[in-house]
Amino acid sequence: MNYTKEALEEGQVLLIDKPFRWTSFDVIGRIRKLVKIKKVGHAGTLDPLATGLLIVCTGRFTKRINEYMAQEKEYTGTFTLGATTPTYDLESEPGDFKPTAGITAEMIQAAVKPFTGEILQVPPAHSAIKVDGKRVYELAREGKEVKLEPRKVTIREFIITQIEMPVVHFKVVCSTGTYIRSLAFDFGRELGCGAYLSSLCRTRIGEHKLQDAMSMDLFAEKVKQP
Repeated sequence: MNYTKEALEEGQVLLIDKPFRWTSFDVIGRIRKLVKIKKVGHAGTLDPLATGLLIVCTGRFTKRINEYMAQEKEYTGTFTLGATTPTYDLESEPGDFKPTAGITAEMIQAAVKPFTGEILQVPPAHSAIKVDGKRVYELAREGKEVKLEPRKVTIREFIITQIEMPVVHFKVVCSTGTYIRSLAFDFGRELGCGAYLSSLCRTRIGEHKLQDAMSMDLFAEKVKQP
């Protein structure tokens, strides 16, 4: 791939491994600054505490962003049982603690079943969805309660890969629009002990895999090369 300003301005598809605590827009801003081009966009937001594959399109390929966004996603990560958080992840402090001593591996495996196939899912109150022109996380920060309607999503695969109580490791393959944070919350409610998303990595979008992505540092090096 050609990483010159001219080639990127013309159009490229970049596979980036988003760093922990970076927003997806931080990645776009950094690429714009490094290459000094304006037409840069990403195909599907990753929360700041998530890592993994971010597809970045430049130039004429920004027209294909919606096409990439619509593709199936794969994630790995962890749920922590025994508490919930307002944001359903570690962007806010855990509370409402409940004991997990009675939760068995069999119960955890059984709790997966209601969340496979086509399901209805309510997005988190702290999300980027817009209501009356304002993002719901902004309304949530203002203390305003927003009622979000359930949305139909498809979870093709939901596997518990390891249990280290109270931490449960998982792999999920799902349709676009699925909130893994909401899945964590609903999974904890199904078990009766609460849960929140404690780590998340996007490993695939369509046919594009995380193993083929580059770090931001590597991208910066490639741009600087003559």
